[in-house]
Amino acid sequence: MLRGNIELWLAFGTCVLIGAGYGFVVVWTQAIPAASAFFGHTLGIAGFVLMLLTETLYSLRKRSRGAAWGRMSTWLKFHIYMGLVGPFMVLLHTSWKFNGLAGAATLLTVIIVVSGFIGRYIFTRIPRTLDGLELEGALSQEALKRARQLLALWHTIHIPIGIALFISAFAHVGGALYYATFLK
Repeated sequence: MLRGNIELWLAFGTCVLIGAGYGFVVVWTQAIPAASAFFGHTLGIAGFVLMLLTETLYSLRKRSRGAAWGRMSTWLKFHIYMGLVGPFMVLLHTSWKFNGLAGAATLLTVIIVVSGFIGRYIFTRIPRTLDGLELEGALSQEALKRARQLLALWHTIHIPIGIALFISAFAHVGGALYYATFLK
């Protein structure tokens, strides 16, 4: 079973630091940074890259069980950490405007983060070794079966929402590049 919440505390600390930097820019410029300005773009690009890394690297590691790329529990912590910091940066990128496709992508981002918290809670109910392998005898078979069913149901919801999120995010990036850069 995963012990502690180090990834949550690290994500919280990182978000506080990023939020402090954002607050400094707000005080310095006396305005909320525009999503289309350099600082807003930097937040959006960095957050989106973190979200992409979160999904792709963790998914690759899950599917290559034979590879010696580290323990799955460490990769899950990485996934959780990046899955909180990246969306926080994207949220700051929005300039607190949630209309159009960017608003839909932001809504999907919030939904996927909340879903991630639910999945983490379900996942921690299944006892595991340090390497992330399930332990059979620690719980009654009925409780273990129920937790596995909940996790399977959660996956059928979390993964399609994640796919919709990345499709809308790529469409947003494409639209932003087209309208803000290529048409100028």
